[in-house]
Amino acid sequence: MNSDRYQHISDAVLLERFYADKDNQWLGILLQRYTMLLLGVCMKYLKNEDDAKDSVQQVFLKAIAELHKYKVEYFKSWIYMVAKNHCLMKLRDRQGKSPTMLNEQTLVLGEEPSSVEMHLDKDRMLDAMTAAIEELNAEQKQCVTLFYLDKKSYTQIADATGYSMMQVKSYIQNGKRNLKISVERIIKQQ
Repeated sequence: MNSDRYQHISDAVLLERFYADKDNQWLGILLQRYTMLLLGVCMKYLKNEDDAKDSVQQVFLKAIAELHKYKVEYFKSWIYMVAKNHCLMKLRDRQGKSPTMLNEQTLVLGEEPSSVEMHLDKDRMLDAMTAAIEELNAEQKQCVTLFYLDKKSYTQIADATGYSMMQVKSYIQNGKRNLKISVERIIKQQ
């Protein structure tokens, strides 16, 4: 397909056309438009050209799957965040698979002490976070869970809950602040 003839059409119009007729041709034009941006983002995080190219392909696949399920308003910022999150997850996975030197402690404990402490700290933090979420009022708990855990946008949360955009923003901001306070208090008590 010759995408040059579609250069004058905005991202918003291309998205509207896609949502209207579910034709992946419109997504192809959008993805082609942002290929270099995505490659740059992936290179910035992964520092490896082959990994970056593979990641761009993975982002394309995720975009195609997700856009059929969810309505996106601002494609450029959305696709940027998808790429960034993909790279961060890839880096996180890579960290867990880095080779370590074997020593007596590793053989006895199965992990190095710093790694054991790190896992215990993560477990304590997760326990504190779980308890702190339960302390939030119902609205804050619902909005914070949808935003941070389910990765929903403000618009999606407003649509799902019936709250206004301002209420959603307020519940998330206040919930985040209350979570921080509760987590700090719970950790001090441990």
